[in-house]
Amino acid sequence: MIGDLGLLALRLVLGLVFLGHGAQKAFGAFGGPASAARAASWPAWASSRPASGPPWPLSASCLAGALVLVGLLMPVGAALIVATMAVAIAKVHGPKGFFSQNGGYEYNLVLLVAALTLAATGPGAYSLDHLLSR
Repeated sequence: MIGDLGLLALRLVLGLVFLGHGAQKAFGAFGGPASAARAASWPAWASSRPASGPPWPLSASCLAGALVLVGLLMPVGAALIVATMAVAIAKVHGPKGFFSQNGGYEYNLVLLVAALTLAATGPGAYSLDHLLSR
């Protein structure tokens, strides 16, 4: 029971972080720079950038946050978070070192490991996966 409450707390925080961050960058919510993020985050290999709509990486962040928040399709939500954080570490934060005050990957690593933990343990009893007996 107490373990399920811990998993619920982890899911709520991680899900809200990804929902908020993704919405901030993709849609300009919470004072976020949507248009700058849209241009900067679109893959370099893409031949053309979309005229409107959020780029897929930021949409994936929102989807991952929503799935983890409610505990639905936990392996999918956790995998999206792990992939997002791995790319963020490799492309943006890794070259800046470990500590976040220097722009490093410290925080991203914590989010990645939290998602791995949820993938390994499952979402717990207080989740839609449990309710739907997945």
